[in-house]
Amino acid sequence: MITGDASYIKKINRALIIREILKEGMISRADLSKITALTKATISAQVADLLEEELIVETQLEHSAVGRKPIMLSLNGEAGYALGIDLDYGQVSFTLSNLSGVPVSSQTVQLETEEYADILKLLTQQITAYQQRCSDSRYGMVGIVIAIHGLVSTDETIQYVPRFQWVNVDLKADLEKAVGAAIHLENNANLSAFAERAFIHHQTDNLLCATLYSGIGLGMMMDNKFFRGHDGFAGEIGHMIVVPGGKPCACGNHGCWEKYASETSVFEQLADKKQLNFVTYEQVKHWLDEQDADTLEIMEEFIYYLAIGLNNIINMYNPEVVVIESELLLMYPDSLPKIHDSLHSRISHYRELTLSSMGHTSCIMGACALAISRFLDVPVLNLQYGDEA
Repeated sequence: MITGDASYIKKINRALIIREILKEGMISRADLSKITALTKATISAQVADLLEEELIVETQLEHSAVGRKPIMLSLNGEAGYALGIDLDYGQVSFTLSNLSGVPVSSQTVQLETEEYADILKLLTQQITAYQQRCSDSRYGMVGIVIAIHGLVSTDETIQYVPRFQWVNVDLKADLEKAVGAAIHLENNANLSAFAERAFIHHQTDNLLCATLYSGIGLGMMMDNKFFRGHDGFAGEIGHMIVVPGGKPCACGNHGCWEKYASETSVFEQLADKKQLNFVTYEQVKHWLDEQDADTLEIMEEFIYYLAIGLNNIINMYNPEVVVIESELLLMYPDSLPKIHDSLHSRISHYRELTLSSMGHTSCIMGACALAISRFLDVPVLNLQYGDEA
């Protein structure tokens, strides 16, 4: 039983009620009381406040049996909107979701420049347009979260983005001044982990999400909180050395994990083998379907080195769920069983190892979910993935 200051207890109870309404979609006051173990009086008072704030709505269900028709409660998804932004190399993606985490609009804008001032101007224009679009709703734009493919400190300053060569850039402050609203920055892998927990893996408190695209990032949710490290840079696991004296890496070391187990490493090897300037996912899929020997050999090596790194991080962090985000592994038959078979250490304990069903959308949906979590003041969200507005 939670005891303490009355306002604190009210805040905890409110978050609990909103969380269950989100989880169930629609729920009655009586069922809320049963699930939360809160008294009917507490439920009634909290629900009255939420109705007055227009955060939830009532719906009377049709009921064929004799008796009173049940009144169900659900979140008022259209009361406000969250904007998720994925600031990636070469493009910026925008997704607007309602308060239930359902996307209502998505677009991708190609970047013609790497200059900070130009990108700041583009972000300002797009955010302002989205703010105007949401202005008629009860709460308007409730939050803006930007995914950064680089190092973000605990004060949300960008320490380093390798693709843009940004060092010590205060994008948060510059954007807040330009658009007149709070902006939050977060590492892209952390947001992928947040999305996996919020939309898919509701039953876990400890989750790791490894993203294997241009490099390797590790998002970590420990006790339903981001694990950031002292400065906020935890999770740069791609620069863990797996081959001493191996391939040179831009970070200055040799033999880094991402030189062997990222999708970029696979594309580079295939381009070299096939004497091509670049390789696409479609080409890899075709070669796999054709049982191309070079492609199969490179994919097996990819899995071999991936398993080495996964074994290390599983032993370091003892997660309950490990999610791997990779389009290539989804294409490759039996990739997951092969990874499982390589994790044969007796001390590599985890409950579930899985490939992400969210794919590239996890990062931007995690940004939307984090904005919703901050606005509703509900740290642990249980949202439904795949719904449409």
